[in-house]
Amino acid sequence: MNEIVILEDYAIEPGDLDWSALDALGRVTRYGRTPQAQAAGRIGGAPYVILNKVVVDEALLASCPNLRWIGLTATGTDNIDLAACTARGVAVANVPGYSTASVAQMAFALLLELCQCPGRCDAAVRRGYWKQGRPADWGVMPQRELEGKVLGVVGYGDIGRRVAAIGRAFGMTVLVHTRTVRPQWAGDGVAFVSLEELLCRADAVSLHVPATAQTVKMIDAAALARCKRGVLFVNTARGALVDETAMAGALESGQVGGFGTDVQAVEPPRGTDGPLFHTPNTVLTPHSAWTTPEALARLAGETCRNLAAFLAGQARHVVNGH
Repeated sequence: MNEIVILEDYAIEPGDLDWSALDALGRVTRYGRTPQAQAAGRIGGAPYVILNKVVVDEALLASCPNLRWIGLTATGTDNIDLAACTARGVAVANVPGYSTASVAQMAFALLLELCQCPGRCDAAVRRGYWKQGRPADWGVMPQRELEGKVLGVVGYGDIGRRVAAIGRAFGMTVLVHTRTVRPQWAGDGVAFVSLEELLCRADAVSLHVPATAQTVKMIDAAALARCKRGVLFVNTARGALVDETAMAGALESGQVGGFGTDVQAVEPPRGTDGPLFHTPNTVLTPHSAWTTPEALARLAGETCRNLAAFLAGQARHVVNGH
């Protein structure tokens, strides 16, 4: 019987991912959360493993020589050494597109919170605020209207494209920076520009690229200096894209008017002393954009289908050529 190990079997709370479809595929061992130091021991001799944040490197692969397939309950593969997996004949399957609607929705939830502060206004009203005194004294940011403004979308995969469409629905002019411009995007009503032009022209910037050697800290002090004063930034991609110290400085100086992020460079944060925890006009959420019930149902279902396909000799959503 096929031995299947799930190292991280829930997203936010136990039971929010449905793994019942795996029962027909083999014997399933489930762990709620797996510390990195225990990962190899828990995988043991199993050929099939499902995980989310556990790091798969050469050391882990060497400790698990029977491993044949890794099911990643995510789209990004930052935590997987794909070259090492390929060299050892281990297929890695991700789940593209499962959270497109949810993450795009979060990107605009963060942008709208920066623009009109419904959450902060609610907290202020409950403490007695009703447009008396300076709004900033109550933690309320200046109001902004999106119509007629310029939205810069960095990265134009499924999520970036959805964010661009929402921006256009708000009456925004949309600039896009992406490595490759595809012919089928010609009718999207966006302008494809360099990153430098996007940063110079945008009133708001939303990040939608993976963390790679080329993109880590792409939003650094130099990038922020190119922007319009008071620009808004939203990050629902990876925390490593932003130099958090530079962003904090730009928020303090007013060069950046607001930063909403669902991700941070170190997750979970090591306490609340990080540079973004005490800066003005900052909205932090706990990397939760992908955890709507609808997205989680797609995530678990697609992961199960990926494994079923692999057992049938098909390379469904395999990202490393196997």
